[in-house]
Amino acid sequence: MKKIYALALSLSLLGGLSPVLLRAADADAAPKKQSKAAAEERRKLRKEILEKYDANKDGKLDKQERAKITKEDREKLEKAGLGKQAKKADKADKADKKTDNKEPAK
Repeated sequence: MKKIYALALSLSLLGGLSPVLLRAADADAAPKKQSKAAAEERRKLRKEILEKYDANKDGKLDKQERAKITKEDREKLEKAGLGKQAKKADKADKADKKTDNKEPAK
C-alpha cells in the first residue's frame, strides 16, 4: 500500500512540475537562436571600436580609452547588443568628472 501511495504521489508531483520544467528549458534555449550574421556583425563592430580607441594596442579598452568613445559609437554598441562596454564608458566619464570637480584639500 505504501508503494502505491508513493508512486501516486511521485506521479502527481511530476505532472505538476512538468510545465515548469518545460518553460525553464524553453527560456534557456531562446537566447541561443541568434543568427550567425548578427554575431559576425557584432564581432566586426567590436573590432572596429577596438582599433579606433585602443591607444596602447593591448587588445583591451581601459578606463581612459573607454571614456573617449563617442556618443555615436556608444549608441552603435548598444544597438548591436554590446551595451556593457558602452555602460562602462559612461561610468568612466562620470568618475572622471567627479574627480575633476573635487577641490584640493587645504
